[in-house]
Amino acid sequence: MSKIAFIYPGQGAQKAGMGKDFYEQFDEVKEIYKKASEDLGFSMEELCFEKNDRLDLTEYTQAALVTTCLAMTKVVEEKGLKPDVTAGLSLGEYCAIAAAGGMSTQEAIRTVRIRGILMQNTVPTGVGAMAAVLGMETRDIEEVVEKIEGAEVANYNCPGQTVITGVAEVVDRASVALKEAGAKRVMKLNVSGPFHSSMLKPAGEKLGEELEKVEWKALKIPYVTNVTADKVEDINDTKELLEKQVSSSVRWEQSMRNLIADGVDTFVEIGPGRTLAGFLKKIDRDVKVYNIQTVEDMELVIGELVC
Repeated sequence: MSKIAFIYPGQGAQKAGMGKDFYEQFDEVKEIYKKASEDLGFSMEELCFEKNDRLDLTEYTQAALVTTCLAMTKVVEEKGLKPDVTAGLSLGEYCAIAAAGGMSTQEAIRTVRIRGILMQNTVPTGVGAMAAVLGMETRDIEEVVEKIEGAEVANYNCPGQTVITGVAEVVDRASVALKEAGAKRVMKLNVSGPFHSSMLKPAGEKLGEELEKVEWKALKIPYVTNVTADKVEDINDTKELLEKQVSSSVRWEQSMRNLIADGVDTFVEIGPGRTLAGFLKKIDRDVKVYNIQTVEDMELVIGELVC
């Protein structure tokens, strides 16, 4: 029997208009956006549906993406498609936890709003940087990075794509060294900080204080943590893992390989973009990968997967 994982994108997937057709067609989605607007003190509809400069600012992006992805998920589940396990890349882990029953949609949105502010403000814009390393084996990247003080691996995305992080000058130096060591390409990412680096540990500590206030619930299904790439079945482990996650490497490739080894053969990416579907095709071409960005997408996936 097929095992299904719902997977959720991280920061960078956001785009103006995301989720708008779900909002227009489903009252339960309108209610999620309405509550998010009331809780956060600004219009979530304007942030997500209209072109604006705030959508790409970390302090707004995170709440917008989580609102969109969880609103979509509510409809998908009401249509009869349920996951056996969930996972999310970085920010997407909050969607995974909520979809697994570990926290409410409103708690997830409020928490990532605070997370986004902490990540935005802990390191001044321009001090840190991130770069994607393409076409180089992970172990070779690690060997180069280990020799450069302050350089760290932020994301293990898929074969041939790894992200490094740290102080901007250090990332520049590491980028040169990686090209010299055989990387096909090293691309500076358009981000406002050195996310998933030890520089963000103060943000994680402050986030930990906020996580103490969350009303955690017993998990209905497991989710996968970015920190270890393992399944989490006890919600009591979640707070510490989320605190660490801000400054730890995102072990996405390892997470997906572990799920596949555990028998998951069908992955449904819920949210804007197709980034995670692209990663999965490079990790294992034999698994089935679906993407739900629009109501039309959802109807096609429901038609194929719900008996």
